Amino acid sequence: MAVKVMSGERMKVGISGEDDFVQPYLEAALGDNLVRIPSEILQEKMQVDAMLASCNAVILMNAHPPQTGAGRDNRAALLDMREAALPILKGVEDHGSLHLILIGTLRVHPQATPEEPYYSSQASLAPRDIAAEGQLWVEERAMEHATEEAPVSVLRCSNVQGLRLDSEDGNGILHQFARDSIFGWVSVPGDGTQMKDFVHISDMIEIVMHVLEKPPPTRETLCIGTGEGTVMSEIAGLYQERTGCDPQYGNDDKHEVWGVVDAWEIEQRCGFRPSVTPAEMIDEAFEHAGV
Repeated sequence: MAVKVMSGERMKVGISGEDDFVQPYLEAALGDNLVRIPSEILQEKMQVDAMLASCNAVILMNAHPPQTGAGRDNRAALLDMREAALPILKGVEDHGSLHLILIGTLRVHPQATPEEPYYSSQASLAPRDIAAEGQLWVEERAMEHATEEAPVSVLRCSNVQGLRLDSEDGNGILHQFARDSIFGWVSVPGDGTQMKDFVHISDMIEIVMHVLEKPPPTRETLCIGTGEGTVMSEIAGLYQERTGCDPQYGNDDKHEVWGVVDAWEIEQRCGFRPSVTPAEMIDEAFEHAGV
């Protein structure tokens, strides 16, 4: 996927975090505007402050870091997330005029149900695991210090799909299905009646860049998805039609994100909605898997 590079010589954007899918795309999109803040210096306040001094904005990857040895239900995950976030949060507070963007997941909300299938800025909060508790702690700490001079944007992403920029491996369940279908089966979490909102990495990056270029007055929360839900049995059926694979239902869905994002908020904020359809994402997954 071609990455549109941000223009504007005066804009400098710091990125802190450990993410192996979204973060490389953000760094590529920022181009010469990027200020990468390595995790090795986070405990060195003078170095962090010096790097932030050149920035207009900071992006903090506020999700369960893949490099941590702690699982999502391990309290160590929460402690790791706090430890990684605090130097940036304190640095932003001391700076006083940085736009802070937090990128996390929808897991700070309770799991969607048929009665309440939508995620929005007004949806209730109930972190579904300990890592989500860590994400919410960071969000709330940042929001407490949001001002007109130092606004805060909290972005919570749905099921992001696409090719990894560095390795070009497929990310997300649609790519996993494509790889598995070659061997004659797909392992479907849940009983097939649940619904997912798939969003492509290209659409997600476009939204982040728009938020970056047009900060909110003080604070905002935005859930990122297409606003269109696809039932898992329908997804599995498409793979079955294409490869003849056998969908296997009833698999563990503890860490899945079901439900649909209210994309009206995205349209109001950004002036557009995500445009890559689930069918296009599936085609990309099949093409990458060589099916």
